[in-house]
Amino acid sequence: MNSEINRRVLDNGIVVLAAENPAADIIAARIFLRAGSRCVPAKLAGLAHLLAAVLTKGTTRLSSQEIAERVESVGARLSADAANDYFLLSLKTVSADFAEILGLAAELLRSPSFPEVEVELERRIAMQAIRSQLEQPFAIAFEQLRDSMYQDHPYAFSTLGTEETIATVSRADIEQFHQTYFRPDNMVISVVGRIATEETIALIEEVFGDWEAPTIPLPILNLPAIATKPNLTITPQETQQSVVMLGYLTPEVLHPDYAAMKLLNTYLGNGLSSRLFVELREKRGLAYDVSALYPTRIDSSQFVVYMGTAPENSQIALEGLQSEVDRLTQTILTEEELTTSKNKMLGQYALGKQTNSQIAQILGWYEVLGLGIEFDDKFQSDIAAVTAQEALEAACRYFIEPYISLVGPEAIVNQFSN
Repeated sequence: MNSEINRRVLDNGIVVLAAENPAADIIAARIFLRAGSRCVPAKLAGLAHLLAAVLTKGTTRLSSQEIAERVESVGARLSADAANDYFLLSLKTVSADFAEILGLAAELLRSPSFPEVEVELERRIAMQAIRSQLEQPFAIAFEQLRDSMYQDHPYAFSTLGTEETIATVSRADIEQFHQTYFRPDNMVISVVGRIATEETIALIEEVFGDWEAPTIPLPILNLPAIATKPNLTITPQETQQSVVMLGYLTPEVLHPDYAAMKLLNTYLGNGLSSRLFVELREKRGLAYDVSALYPTRIDSSQFVVYMGTAPENSQIALEGLQSEVDRLTQTILTEEELTTSKNKMLGQYALGKQTNSQIAQILGWYEVLGLGIEFDDKFQSDIAAVTAQEALEAACRYFIEPYISLVGPEAIVNQFSN
C-alpha cells in the first residue's frame, strides 16, 4: 500500500496523505485532529463527544437543515466522531461531488456555530446513552475496570463522559476546546479514491490553504502518571448473567512489545478458534460470551479478558480466565499456535484495508498517532517476526496481577469481597 501513498505537509502545517484508487467512482476522506478525549480535563469528560455531535449542526453561514440537505442531495456521507486519541471528520462522495463536500467539511471545521439549542439536545441524547450503558452489565464492568486501571488519567472515562461531567460542559467550553485544538498544524487529511494525487493536494490547498496556524503553540498535555494498583471492584446487579473481567496495564503502540501483545490478544481471545473460546466455552460450557481486547493507544493500553456466564459459575469463570492468562506466562506457544495466530491476524488486517474508507482511516490514524505511513508495512513485518520466546517474555512482563471487575446478582458477587 505504501508505494501508492503521497505525503505532503502544506505551508500551514496540514499533513496530506493521498492515494489514488480508480477502481470505483468513490472518494473517501478522513480529517483527523490530535484532539480526542485524551485532551479533555476529567471534570469535562464527554466534551469531545459533545463537540462531535454538534459540529455538523450549524456554521456561521449554514443551519443544521441546510448542512443536511447539502450532504443528502448528492448522496454523500459526512460524520464527526471523537475517540480517545483523536477527533475525526469522515466524508465519502462520488468523484464529481468531492470538492463541494470537502468545502463543506472545511466550513464545519473552521466556523461551527454550536447552536445552544443543538448543544442542549445533544447533551440530553448523551445523557440517555450514558443511562442506557448503566443498565448493561458489560458496560458497567468495563467502566469500573477502566476507572480502577487509569484513575485520574483521561482514559479512565468513556468518551461519552458521565452524567455529572456532561451536565457541566457548557457551550463556552466547547468553543474554547475548538479554538485550542482545531487548527491546521494539528490536522491530518487522508484522501483515497478516484482522484489524482496532485489534484488532491491542489484541492486541499485551495480549500484549506488560507487557514493560518495560530502563533500560540498547542498546549502541552501534563497527564497524570498511570500507577499499577491492581484491585477488585464489584457492582451488584440483578441480571441473568454475571460479567467477569480481568485487566492488565500493557504497552502503548510505540513500545517494542506492542506486536507481541497484539499477537497474544489474537491467540487468546480473537474469534471462534481462539484459546478462550475453545477452552472455556466449547469444552467447559462456561461462557455465553468470552473474548479479549487490547486497544491501540498513545499512552499505556489495557489487555482485558472477559466472560459473560451464569451467576453460579462466576467463581470458576474467574479462575478459568486467570488460568488461561497465567498459562501464557508459563507455557511457550507451539510453532503451530504461533503460525496460526500470525496468519489469522495478518489476514484480518488485510481484510480491513479493502475499501477507500478503510484505507483513508488507517493511513490518517497511523499519522495522527505519530507512527507514519510506513507503519503499515512495519506492523505486518513486526507481527511476522514475533517469536514464541518473545511472546512468552512479553506475557511475563505484563500478566502479573490483574485488576478484577465483577457485575452480577448481589448474593453472588458479594462472596468475592469476603
